[in-house]
Amino acid sequence: MAGNKTFTMIKPDAVKGGHIGAILAKINEGGFKIVALKLTKLSTEKAGEFYAVHKERPFYGELVEFMSSGPIVAAILEKDNAVEDFRTLIGATNPAEAAPGTIRALFATSIGENAVHGSDSDENAAIEGSFHFSATETF
Repeated sequence: MAGNKTFTMIKPDAVKGGHIGAILAKINEGGFKIVALKLTKLSTEKAGEFYAVHKERPFYGELVEFMSSGPIVAAILEKDNAVEDFRTLIGATNPAEAAPGTIRALFATSIGENAVHGSDSDENAAIEGSFHFSATETF
């Protein structure tokens, strides 16, 4: 059964580009309720911990460096079928392949600087949300 929460981060490239408001508007327009939200910055250590699943991948070092390069916006979103619906809203990892109107088609500049992160499963959504937010920060 599909869950009703997912996790997202607006990545440093989109924050630097001034796209926080427009991305949050797209999230609201997509029918998601924001139940936790914060502007923060990941240390290299925390970015490495968050992306530990990719530690053996060749892009891991670049990913950690990029994700700790500037502020991010972390959020937990709520909606029926949240993970799948949000992944549809953000579009393909490669913005050149993302459907028109998706967040990545509108705001991403490359595969590496692709504007947003979206959880890939209900299990990871719970893990990732808990990584960034305590129970008292989620409403």
